[in-house]
Amino acid sequence: GKEEDRLWLNGKEEDTAGDGTHAKRLRKCLAEMRRLARDRVDSEGKVVCKAADLASYKVHVASRNTFPTAAGLASSAAGYACLVYTLAKLYNVKEEFEGQLSTIARQGSGSACRSLYGGFVKWVKGDKKDATDSMAVQVADEAHWPELRAVILVVNAGKKDTPSTEGMQTSVATSPLLAFRAKHVVEARLAEMEAAYKKRDFATFGMLSMQDSNQFHATCLDTYPPIFYLNDVSRQAIRLVHSFNECKGRVAAAYTFDAGPNAVIYCLDQDRDELLAYMLHFFPAPSLSVDSYTNKPELLRKARGLPLDAGLITAGEAIRTPAKGDVKMIYCTSTGDGPRTLELKDSLIDPTTGMPLANEVQKWQQTLGSGKGGCPVNHRAMLGTAFAATAGIALIRHLLR
Repeated sequence: GKEEDRLWLNGKEEDTAGDGTHAKRLRKCLAEMRRLARDRVDSEGKVVCKAADLASYKVHVASRNTFPTAAGLASSAAGYACLVYTLAKLYNVKEEFEGQLSTIARQGSGSACRSLYGGFVKWVKGDKKDATDSMAVQVADEAHWPELRAVILVVNAGKKDTPSTEGMQTSVATSPLLAFRAKHVVEARLAEMEAAYKKRDFATFGMLSMQDSNQFHATCLDTYPPIFYLNDVSRQAIRLVHSFNECKGRVAAAYTFDAGPNAVIYCLDQDRDELLAYMLHFFPAPSLSVDSYTNKPELLRKARGLPLDAGLITAGEAIRTPAKGDVKMIYCTSTGDGPRTLELKDSLIDPTTGMPLANEVQKWQQTLGSGKGGCPVNHRAMLGTAFAATAGIALIRHLLR
């Protein structure tokens, strides 16, 4: 084998030594975590591996997403949070200050800092020039608002045309609206959102989510050249949510779009089944079976059998004619907890060789499973939408034999 750091993402080996953006970020995260390495000790306190030796060894990383990669659903955030959490276990890291691990994960992917905690998490901008105080802070844990749900419409599972970081850099350089938003809108809206979440005020939470999503995409259009993350199906989903709310006479559903066309629609448990039935009416499954269309077949089967109000259907039909194919998957999820460590049997790497396990040994990963928030994962980093990335890491002392 090769005596170097290696990474396999979704079964494909990625470059870790080149000048690509992710290769550089990976090396940065590895360097920071190695700097924090401490002696590993056994249950009796005896040193079994010195920190200097531990940091000098190469690592093999196998990571797999259980949701579309680079499609605007925070796959990089999940992956880097998972990586940093796992490396912290490997290197026996103890934070020098609270939130330090989130500052390292942020260097891989900005939103990864928030993915190291469960529940509702905010990213604090910080004031220091070296950005060491730009970190994630948990506002409320996953038990604070147990009724909150999310329905995710995957409109396009492929890689987006403009990567998030590249797009943001262009917007910073060219969009006056983004500068105005950063100076006059973000901090006040963040405070409003935090207060609404703490009070479990869905009407305010939902309205702010939609307004902020709309303004974010307005800055994308204000960028030069303009960035188009949303497509016609995304805009139909937006209009359908507003139609749903108008018919309900309240904010019962709230959309938000990250840097991609895929809709994350928040709702409360009491409205989820009706919302699912409404979306299934206009974005039906490609076949009679919904098993391959969702991570929660039982919920979609139940929703498909629910009668919808005639006025709701009529209002929706003014927006869209029901048709298959425009939505590729529907995920149903809720607020997740923090990272978890599973058993060795769930690892993606063979501990005897340090190499990724054969695909047939990882068949469980090809399914979405029925566990909370998605499928079973190793060192799971839960997002606000409760998705996960899976990582297996092996320490390589010398050349593999």
